[in-house]
Amino acid sequence: MTSIGILGFDGRMGQAIDAAAKAAGVAVAGGIDKGDPDLVALAGQADVLIDFTAPDALAKHLDAAVAAGTPMVIGTTGLSAEDHARIDAAAQSIAIVQTYNTSLGITMLRGLVEEAARRLGPDWDIEIVEMHHRHKVDAPSGTALLLGAAANAGRGAADGQSLNRLDRMGQGPGTREQGGIYYASLRGGSVAGDHQVVFATDGERIEIGHRAENRGIFARGALKAALWLAEGRPAGRYTMADVLGL
Repeated sequence: MTSIGILGFDGRMGQAIDAAAKAAGVAVAGGIDKGDPDLVALAGQADVLIDFTAPDALAKHLDAAVAAGTPMVIGTTGLSAEDHARIDAAAQSIAIVQTYNTSLGITMLRGLVEEAARRLGPDWDIEIVEMHHRHKVDAPSGTALLLGAAANAGRGAADGQSLNRLDRMGQGPGTREQGGIYYASLRGGSVAGDHQVVFATDGERIEIGHRAENRGIFARGALKAALWLAEGRPAGRYTMADVLGL
């Protein structure tokens, strides 16, 4: 039976993953939190590690996973270019699913956004609106950037970000750049995660979105990704789209 190790066990996502694993009959090898000296032991005991912690813990987690040859699911948000370089390096040795959102619904939404952006011209403005709980640190959310990367890809920006426009403060009317992808971030209450992508042109608009009602959806998606990795994937960097076979 596949066993998972949970990094960030006492956090909200760690607890949700533990509950999802128990409900699905998946064994939990153990769980640790930031700075726990049992990291190396857990990496060796688990078939797959699931990491929903913080960027400053990523390097140690990757080192332990590579040393043990244990694949990882990384759902941590707020990663820097340096963090992504570390993931790329580790993925030469182990299989890694890295995503800013493990929801299966968001994975499908990402595909729809890319297709819409590909088929609609630059006269269709793209706005990405997201809302999270008051304690959310990063803005825009990792999921908003994930959807933005899909829109970038649909519009031919291979780097997934060159069309992003993250700050419109102080801009006057008529300054919206044609083809640009703009963001709005809202914070308040206990919202688990709402995302909406708006395609708007003269006389009409398309609105597609996703609403997370609880963190259980992310836990179930992370568990699905972990079980997918445990099937023996070769070393490399994967996404949730790979997990779903899209």
